[in-house]
Amino acid sequence: MMGGGLLVAGTTSDAGKSVVTAGICRWLVRQGVKVAPFKGQNMSLNSFVTRDGAEIGRAQAMQAQAARVEPSALMNPVLLKPGGDRTSQVVLMGRPVGEMSARGFFGPAGGPAAGQPVPGGREALLGTVVECLEELRATHDAVICEGAGSPAEINLRRTDIVNMGVARAAGLPVVVVGDIDRGGVFASFFGTTALLAPEDQALVAGYLVNKFRGDVSLLEPGLDMLRGLTGRPTYGVLPFQHGLGIDEEDGLRVSLRGTVRESSVAPPAGAEVLRIAVCAVPLMSNFTDVDALAAEPGVVVRFVDRPEETADADLVVVPGTRGTVGALRWLQERGLARVLRERAAEGRPVLGICGGFQLLGAHIEDEVESRAGAVDALGLLPVRVRFAREKTLGRPSGTALGERVEGYEIHHGVAEVLGGEPFLDGCRSGAVWGTHWHGSLESDGFRRAFLREVAALTGRRFVAAPDTSFAALREEQLDRLGDLIERHADTDALWRLIESGPAPDLPFVPPGAP
Repeated sequence: MMGGGLLVAGTTSDAGKSVVTAGICRWLVRQGVKVAPFKGQNMSLNSFVTRDGAEIGRAQAMQAQAARVEPSALMNPVLLKPGGDRTSQVVLMGRPVGEMSARGFFGPAGGPAAGQPVPGGREALLGTVVECLEELRATHDAVICEGAGSPAEINLRRTDIVNMGVARAAGLPVVVVGDIDRGGVFASFFGTTALLAPEDQALVAGYLVNKFRGDVSLLEPGLDMLRGLTGRPTYGVLPFQHGLGIDEEDGLRVSLRGTVRESSVAPPAGAEVLRIAVCAVPLMSNFTDVDALAAEPGVVVRFVDRPEETADADLVVVPGTRGTVGALRWLQERGLARVLRERAAEGRPVLGICGGFQLLGAHIEDEVESRAGAVDALGLLPVRVRFAREKTLGRPSGTALGERVEGYEIHHGVAEVLGGEPFLDGCRSGAVWGTHWHGSLESDGFRRAFLREVAALTGRRFVAAPDTSFAALREEQLDRLGDLIERHADTDALWRLIESGPAPDLPFVPPGAP
């Protein structure tokens, strides 16, 4: 018998769909339910590689961890990786299949492509999405699906494969999440419902309020009126929670400039802290690489885009990017390229990860990503990079600084290392390190050894805490999400939805979709 299911939609992007989906997964698995996450289509530069070499959204990998299952391409069959304002790389079942314009992708049958066409267009994609969902439902007691953006984007409904399109194809009940911290949550709930077609409205079972601050009793009259207007209940009011360090889905939607990430777990173990500046490059990918650094007591991480913001930094990190050549130009225009060269000459630490590693090298040959051809890079590492059409996807492991390290690779650039000291399949030259490996800093022993190197080079009296476990901290955060659902949502009602679907007599809220 096919397992139950639920779609978590949102009134807007960043309403909390990823958090709620992960929280429901963690609550269910703690009840002994075999559960899996699912997102039919994800647009994100923050991705992950499964053990069998498939690329999926990192948010779905985090949700799989919440569900205590191994991530797979079935959980995110379509991933769009923006390469600019108008084009995205389309990753289908974990493998890139082409670049498409926004108009082409959202066209009725794929439309004109910016590069290779997506096989079969969006009708075929919807078939793939539903097949993956059915396979997960056949092997799990429940599948908790996450929508994207808003289901009331009426300009995109005809070609939707992630919100009401998949809900209707699979007969899924839908709970709509709204971020009350933004204001206007009642209008958002009502308007979202009223802009759906009758067949879609029949699947919208109710609402979930996210990020509430204050006395819930003051909110209850509004919830009662909302039920009177729509005929639908609110399944819970989740309080605002600080410090939920889960993987964010998309760096494009959130301005990270000036954002400070700092451990609140424990005070510094040494006399001084380490300050880390992360260059907020365009099309930044996998910015969560630095979360493990921020989890260390006594380490402060800040995203920056001006030279003066790096003045007191003990380490500058150049993160991954979907546009290496564009990021190089951005660094040059901002004056940050000069800062990086000066730091390298002075023996002050710099770390480049993936695209950041590539632009720290001597030369880039790119006829694939930017089609810029031959470009001189920053020249801080003895490396030449050539972009290949085939993407490298892998889960490497090895040893560095005397410690075991694991990571994952997602890149088109092929690095030819011509000197320096070996470092995670990249190299080190003086105080400059570069590697293609994402996630390496989540290896606790290696992270501590690396921070000791940084402290020694900068003369900081920093001491790495001996017992910080990033994996344990991640589990604690996921348990906090499960606690949010268990304590503040109507879990009995949610389980009835998952098992039995929406009530058959939900009223229509006019005017409906045009």
